[in-house]
Amino acid sequence: MKVNWKKAALGLVSGSALLALAACGGNSGSTDGSNADAGSSSDEKTITVSVGADYIDYINEVKSDFESENDVTINVVEMDMFDQMDALQLDGPAGKGPDVTMSPYDRVGQVGSQGHLAEMTLPDDGRYSDTDKQQVTIDDKIYGAPAMIEAVVMFYNKDLIDEAPATFSDLEELAKDDRFAEGDDNVGFLARWTDFYYTYGLLAGYGGYVFGDEGTDPSDLGINNEGSVEAISYATDWFQNVWPQGMLDVSANENLMLDYFNQGKTAAIIYGPWGVNGFEEAGINYGVAKIPTLSNGNDYETFGGGKAWVVSNYSQNKDVSQQFVEYLTNEANQEKLYEMRHDIPANIMAQETVAASDDPVAKAVIEQYSVSQPMPNIPEMSEVWVGAENMLFDAGSGNMTPQEAADNAAKTIEEAIEQKY
Repeated sequence: MKVNWKKAALGLVSGSALLALAACGGNSGSTDGSNADAGSSSDEKTITVSVGADYIDYINEVKSDFESENDVTINVVEMDMFDQMDALQLDGPAGKGPDVTMSPYDRVGQVGSQGHLAEMTLPDDGRYSDTDKQQVTIDDKIYGAPAMIEAVVMFYNKDLIDEAPATFSDLEELAKDDRFAEGDDNVGFLARWTDFYYTYGLLAGYGGYVFGDEGTDPSDLGINNEGSVEAISYATDWFQNVWPQGMLDVSANENLMLDYFNQGKTAAIIYGPWGVNGFEEAGINYGVAKIPTLSNGNDYETFGGGKAWVVSNYSQNKDVSQQFVEYLTNEANQEKLYEMRHDIPANIMAQETVAASDDPVAKAVIEQYSVSQPMPNIPEMSEVWVGAENMLFDAGSGNMTPQEAADNAAKTIEEAIEQKY
């Protein structure tokens, strides 16, 4: 199966990029002549679903059975997910918002706790894992239904190595292989460790964390604890003793890494599923797998991402809206979502069907997600992206020791939280 993974779902982006996207504005438009305030009308037989352009065909494909079974009309309107989540906070109180829309997991808690999303009850039928549930929960309240999952994985060149590296010790051996020498440097394995989104799995595997109490306690910051510093020290060794200087360039190292991989000079990289189209265009005989086990025997515990269906707290049709969300996330419709869009379903039963397919990328993402951590969804997380953005550069460049870099990032984050919250 050739899958179009070109950001088929949200695509994994760094938290800072997410925030930038979330700040954008936009205009909604209907696909059937309706407008975005239809969901707030007094007509209890109509609900409005707002989705990005790439989900319109899916909703139109699956909605008819629900409409006929529940005597409901589903109006579909088009609006970018990030724009819609921003607009909901103003349009909802004005009576113009949709009933149902989508949200990235890391915005569900924030927008829900601000009162813009309706509390929901998830079906008790085994469709979700504990990680899925945590993605949409804040202060013991559920504000969304998990729809799809995402995680970064390891891609490798099958023409350069016979099988996927299983451990970081295997990656270290690649760094000793003269086939991947670039002058005095080595590009056998590359990772964007200047980006905290990609680095977090390393920190977490060594015992670091963002916030305590499973990401809910901003007073307990763990990015400068002993485990985090050990992980930063490990990454620093790669920056200073293995990789080309360009891997420290926070604005250009992604392109550098992809150029090396697409030219067949690099055996393995940590990246997201959206890279697949580029690898295929470059003619790379790639494989994909869960990220290797760390030298301490622990998993590389990436942030697990994805999207949820949410219901506006301003909807006059909350009950039927929740029913529609439950309908969208049942096994059959989650399999249809994968069939049409190649989004990896959150529904565990649907995941089993995907895992049994011939899609190695989906299999790897499912396996990696199983050892991933939910990204903290409290508002204070936005300060982490800003405060930690230079942490690995500071250490890798030698401007600071790993401990100093971690302490500096922690201080920046703590001060920002104290000032703003």
